[in-house]
Amino acid sequence: MADPITTSVTFPDGATTGTATVLAARALPAGTGVIVDTTPFHPLDHSWLDQPCDLGTLVAGGAEYEVVDCVTGGIGPGGEFAVGVDIPVRRGDETWRRLVVHLVDGAAPAPGRQVELYVDEGRRAALSAAHTGCHLMALALNEALADRWRTEVRVDGLGNPDFDGIAVVASRIDVDSGTDRYRLGKSLRKRFDTDGLREALPGLASKVNERLAGRLAQDAPVRIDTPGPELTARRQWVCELPERTVAIPCGGTHLRRLGELASLTVELTLAADGSERVAVTRHLTAEAAAPGNRKGGRKGGRREGGWAGTIGGSC
Repeated sequence: MADPITTSVTFPDGATTGTATVLAARALPAGTGVIVDTTPFHPLDHSWLDQPCDLGTLVAGGAEYEVVDCVTGGIGPGGEFAVGVDIPVRRGDETWRRLVVHLVDGAAPAPGRQVELYVDEGRRAALSAAHTGCHLMALALNEALADRWRTEVRVDGLGNPDFDGIAVVASRIDVDSGTDRYRLGKSLRKRFDTDGLREALPGLASKVNERLAGRLAQDAPVRIDTPGPELTARRQWVCELPERTVAIPCGGTHLRRLGELASLTVELTLAADGSERVAVTRHLTAEAAAPGNRKGGRKGGRREGGWAGTIGGSC
């Protein structure tokens, strides 16, 4: 691969299929990394391991290649290639160009070949639902905790103190839930009242869940705003709530409307020493809740994890 490139991506628009040209195939510890010019696959972002990668299939000349992992790669100014945490510069460093790397077992389609790309639609839909649910939970949690702040801090898109944005240290999306971890350290405690927080958890969870149920009933439209098709574009999750349109920086995938969720509930726990709060948000989609529902869509990816675990996350 002589020239640095940035992969064009179509997953922000909800695409799960596409046609592309293979630019390169790179030998990697657990298989072959296939790089194309444009893809609907959402890769694991090593800099913020929230949403796992898409899985699926590449098809070229009648042959199918199972995509068992999908990660972020990079090309340096001298043509050096790296993936995941081995990329030696931080996100935003323009000396390295980011790209999507599709991992397949064994052989791969040759550079120059046209390939068809198919994302596992069921997995994508589940991850999108969980990711949308986590953003809604964050907004509701900020509102429920608003009266515990001792000082003025930055606010979220609804004007409430942004506890989620200030305290979150890790976020993990799964096919049926999302888990957010919040650090309640000494610095935060100077500004945020944690007295009686453990005893207040059931009431806070009830308040958040009530707000979440109300949000789903509003069935507000959701979209991803992006300035361009590049993988590196700064994208935003946008939800047009009746009272105000809210935008949150986000590189993941999402639902089209809040009404696609039949239910959304959160469980709140606090570490024994009070230093960490954990919020687990579980969802049920309207499609899954429908009588006689059967999951469909083209599927791919027998294996989850594997190579992705070597770059600091699981797929």
